[in-house]
Amino acid sequence: MEVELYEQLDFVENPLFESIIEDLMQQQYSVVDNFFPEAEVIALRTNLIAKYEADRFKKSAIGSRVNEEIDKTIRGDFILWIDETKTDVIEQLFFQKINELVSYLNRTCFMGILQKEFHYAIYPEGTFYKRHLDTFQNDDRRKLSIVCYLNEANWPKENGGELTLYLEEKPLDLLPLPGRIVIFESQVLEHEVKVVKASERLSITGWLKTR
Repeated sequence: MEVELYEQLDFVENPLFESIIEDLMQQQYSVVDNFFPEAEVIALRTNLIAKYEADRFKKSAIGSRVNEEIDKTIRGDFILWIDETKTDVIEQLFFQKINELVSYLNRTCFMGILQKEFHYAIYPEGTFYKRHLDTFQNDDRRKLSIVCYLNEANWPKENGGELTLYLEEKPLDLLPLPGRIVIFESQVLEHEVKVVKASERLSITGWLKTR
């Protein structure tokens, strides 16, 4: 009883996380601008570009990580998985905030998130990712998908690369603005990345998973 009382007293409501939860409950997705401040976005972008130029990325694939298949007609980005146990200082800032969100979700919504996986992603000009779900027939552990955009601040609509969420009423196009994160239910919302018409589209993409 004393432990339960202590935990209740220790809890501090987070308005930002509460708004994300409210969005997810009402519409199955949430969009938060400036989730990461400009300085952290610049640092993460610089990190991504340095690793890409060091030839550490690989061609993306479709299917689970144990049953991958490369198909350029479906998906054209390049990715680099991030091992949280081997992160650098900049990546630790990213995971610190993500872990705060995970802890809050587990504590307030009892989501049972036990694992997560994230990768850097770069979409060169002319690439895309066709409409799909972020879950697999033999693996339903992904509960929430998260995309954090690391593009330059002057990303115009003409550059393309929108994330399209296929909602019941009508599709929703979201520009990949720097610092913006999009969170949505992995098993529910089909989505796609529209063709990148100019520049390179940069992000960190990942999933919160059970078991």
